[in-house]
Amino acid sequence: MSTSTNTTQSIPYGRRAALPGGNPLGSYLLHLMAVKKTNLCVSADVNSTSHLLRLAEEVGDSICILKTHADIVDDFGERTIKGLREISRRKKFLIFEDRKFGDIGSTVQQQYTRGPLQISAWAHLVNAHVFPGPAIITALQSAAESTIDHLVSNVSTSISAGTPRPSSDYDEDDRPPPGFESDFYVSDSRKNSIAEAIESPPPSNTDDLKTPSATSFFSSRSPGNGSSPGSASTSPAASATANFHIPLANRRPDDHGRKGSVVTATTTISQVIEPDERIPGISRSSSAEEAFRELSEPPLARGLLLLAEMSSEKNLFTREYTDACVEMARSHKDFVVGFISQRNLNSSAGRGLGSDRDNFLSCTPGVGLPPSTSESDGAVNGSERARPGSKGMLKGDGLGQQYRTPDVVIGADGSDIIIVGRGITQAKDRRKEAERFRAEGWSAYEKRLKGS
Repeated sequence: MSTSTNTTQSIPYGRRAALPGGNPLGSYLLHLMAVKKTNLCVSADVNSTSHLLRLAEEVGDSICILKTHADIVDDFGERTIKGLREISRRKKFLIFEDRKFGDIGSTVQQQYTRGPLQISAWAHLVNAHVFPGPAIITALQSAAESTIDHLVSNVSTSISAGTPRPSSDYDEDDRPPPGFESDFYVSDSRKNSIAEAIESPPPSNTDDLKTPSATSFFSSRSPGNGSSPGSASTSPAASATANFHIPLANRRPDDHGRKGSVVTATTTISQVIEPDERIPGISRSSSAEEAFRELSEPPLARGLLLLAEMSSEKNLFTREYTDACVEMARSHKDFVVGFISQRNLNSSAGRGLGSDRDNFLSCTPGVGLPPSTSESDGAVNGSERARPGSKGMLKGDGLGQQYRTPDVVIGADGSDIIIVGRGITQAKDRRKEAERFRAEGWSAYEKRLKGS
């Protein structure tokens, strides 16, 4: 079996971030986890934009990933996307849209880039089933590359601020490419955001991001095994300048009837790409707080997680299916970041820490904790009490979901990231409960490194 010999459980996240041959977004994520001291992903299964953004604000300091289900947000739109992006930049976590693609290539490409969700424009990570075959990976990768190409290519066009015209009168060349209205294009319905888009482009480094809570954020997180970001050197940044077309639809002439001027908005995207490690923003800062402040924005990349195993009772995922997922991932290391799985699936055919080694991230749902002493409600954390005779196992939700503790998932089974939903989202104090899960997950990771 291809997953029998694990090679990454004893390697700190920071060292794994510097290994060659993987997806730059995966390397960035490992580095972020090491700097921020978190291996927690919160599943934001909520039904309104206000609830989603409030949850992101409350748990953002404790997580490395926020997992969304955009198709269950009743009022999903531009406000949702802009809010998520702003909070993720400020609190430094990735956005993972749990879309679970599972169709032929041409269909998933359109599901990924078009329609009301335009997922490729705002989600760093997505996931997919592989039962359609490996073509689903190449199709999504091609769509992702097209998305990134629009961001880094030089597109110099002018902005007409003169005679008003309805958005339906745009020439075809003036229309935003699929999936990019939410990033850099402002249509008729978004004209109020034009000034912000021109005058305040996204900052290219975290010096522009004010994080007043950084000191208190790190004061409770003493350095631990694998937390040091100083495992790689910093290379000069490679900058790409992109001139983005922002159509000003229905712009009114001034009171004197004068035509507007022609403006070109230029945004410079600075990106650090390490020749070997390909990790943006790595520094040798002397403190965790400095490392957090100096952590750059994520690379201009997209990543894919393959659904290799599930936590639901009596699911139909077989060992052969899981092994096939791993083999497909190895053939697409530049795009596949890891797996949704119940355990670490990494193994190796070689020695050392070269590019032949698996370095995929294993993200595991179905994680719970017993009720905290401050909670009197026995159903907190989406679970109940531990099953008799089943160490580290918790009761399910009655709908097929089964729960395990971080010590089992991270420690015994070697997963990298715990995914927690109702255990946090339904807690009385979600901020506090997210921090409790973060601390438990990180403790399990540190114990694993020590071999205990």
